[in-house]
Amino acid sequence: MSRDRSKTIWWNVSSDARFAADGPHIRIGDEAWPVRLVHHARARRYRLVFDAARAELRLTLPRRANSAKALQWAGEQQDWIAAQVGKAVAPVIVGPGARVPLFGAERRIDWDPARPRALCATDDALALGGPVETVGRRVERWLKAEALALMERESREIAAAAGLRVGRVGIGDPRSRWGSCTHGGDLRYSWRLIMAPDHVRRATVAHEVAHLRHMDHGPAFHALVDSLHDGDVGAARAWLRREGRGLHRFRFTA
Repeated sequence: MSRDRSKTIWWNVSSDARFAADGPHIRIGDEAWPVRLVHHARARRYRLVFDAARAELRLTLPRRANSAKALQWAGEQQDWIAAQVGKAVAPVIVGPGARVPLFGAERRIDWDPARPRALCATDDALALGGPVETVGRRVERWLKAEALALMERESREIAAAAGLRVGRVGIGDPRSRWGSCTHGGDLRYSWRLIMAPDHVRRATVAHEVAHLRHMDHGPAFHALVDSLHDGDVGAARAWLRREGRGLHRFRFTA
């Protein structure tokens, strides 16, 4: 990441009211992007990430590092920041009329106050009633519940077929991985996989189930993944590399 002085990007660590209220920002043209500082005990160097879903820059730094110096460094990464912002997809605020993918196909949020509160999924819509101001949160809760139920069932079915034992299955919303497996046999997935096509989700489940036997990524592990998944594992990985970041652009509260 090099510095291009032709771009109008700055960092602000002043003590004025704007900084006190809103925190540091990096300005790109006419827009100021907030910077969230994350002090991490294991960090050994600065790490800057553009989070398009949250419309912010996340700056990770060692626990005892100087925040002002870290912000100065971040402000110097002009080419990289401008490129990331340029590629960013605008967040989608989920509410009536918005479109949200489910199993890889878009569903329209069809809200009608005369309908029951409970969400009903059809081939092309997620239909629900109830208070309009809670539509986004209720859609998110429904998606999470569906994701957990589906991926727990798939995990146990795939594991049983391979003679493997699954511990607990859970979901979260990580930004850096789609699934994880502990040495104790617990599996955890990104709930947003419910929005991806079926073959992508199932390949991810097969990947984590395979870790129940092989905690590395060696040839035996990959051979087991291929045997557990009835589709093209490479195509699923490619889809996540190409489209996965877009699943994080959906925001369920304004």
